[in-house]
Amino acid sequence: MSTRRDFLRQSALATAGTMLIPGFLKAFDGNTLLPDHKKLVVIQLSGGNDGLNTIIPYRNDLYYKMRPKLAINSATVLKAGDELGFHPALSKLNRLYDQGYLGVINNVGYPNPDRSHFRSMDIWHTASNSDEYWQTGWLGRYLDSQCNHCSTGHQAIEIDDVLGLALKGGQQKGMAVRNPKKLHDTLKRDLFQQLSMQQEHDEPMVSYLYKSLAETVSSADYIYSKSTIAKSKVTYPDSEFANRLKTIAQLINSGIDTRVYYASLSGFDTHVNQANSHERLLLTYGEAVDSFVTDLEQHNNFESVMIMTFSEFGRRVVQNASGGTDHGTANNLLLINKSLKQRGFINETPDLEKLDSGDLIHTVDFRSIYATLLDHWLGADADMILGNKFSRLGFV
Repeated sequence: MSTRRDFLRQSALATAGTMLIPGFLKAFDGNTLLPDHKKLVVIQLSGGNDGLNTIIPYRNDLYYKMRPKLAINSATVLKAGDELGFHPALSKLNRLYDQGYLGVINNVGYPNPDRSHFRSMDIWHTASNSDEYWQTGWLGRYLDSQCNHCSTGHQAIEIDDVLGLALKGGQQKGMAVRNPKKLHDTLKRDLFQQLSMQQEHDEPMVSYLYKSLAETVSSADYIYSKSTIAKSKVTYPDSEFANRLKTIAQLINSGIDTRVYYASLSGFDTHVNQANSHERLLLTYGEAVDSFVTDLEQHNNFESVMIMTFSEFGRRVVQNASGGTDHGTANNLLLINKSLKQRGFINETPDLEKLDSGDLIHTVDFRSIYATLLDHWLGADADMILGNKFSRLGFV
């Protein structure tokens, strides 16, 4: 019927609080990912987090000279090492450091960096070179390599309204879900149920969309049914970001077979009046992650969950005239897990005496971190997924 065709083409399954575009999902006829208890949770700090005011070189005179008004007073820095310490808003993260659960990799970036938010984020999402434009994400290609004939779309879940490029593969794609209950309740409406029962149609595209909808309904039922098994007893902060991590914790603690989770915290493009806004963002991040880790610990799941936090680039070393910082290049990247083989400050501190046009110079290619996680944590062929061979690091 034309009304059904029009509905499927136009609606994109937009629902209250949740959007799932049918093209993101595909119905298959077989299996799920090979069972493994290890999970990867990726946290994206969108906008370009100021790494120098996150992990602070509090004994470096150049840091204070280049940021006379923006530098964090050394007396307030949470000193975690002889040279580096945490922003005072990150007391919860400092606690994880003290417990041996946190690893910090400094000077992470890629050759010929791009200072555009969108282009640099695409490079991080796809793991391409800076002069290449790829249409698939590194975690989407992981699904392609590991998930032949998967029958569900929930092998990787992004807690958001739309699916980002990182989780889109050539054949397999993750699933965007903000609220499992809202998605489940919406898809229980008669119209969705009737459409999901359709199997074939004269037009191949419409038939494909029927199958996609059926797959979405099946995944939504599964996610919701599992998410109700383990309710959190941890009091999370009252923030949207904390709610996203709480949703991930409930899914992990309930035993869902998803291997990869993705969540974002935005607002880090701090060109103007950075000090107060950056402090609020770091407090939001640190408190939410601390609650998340506590939740996983209470369910004995922390050891099997690796948390990676990144931003598309750092900020320039010298503060600008507006009380902020402009787009930079290399940055720090955080890893959180109960059994890290390398912890604390894993590599050298940023070299403020040797800059590239005012920017930090990267010494660790972010794709080496991806390769390490793919190979040693997720058990995949990193060279094939990334399209090149990158050195492995020793944190797992």
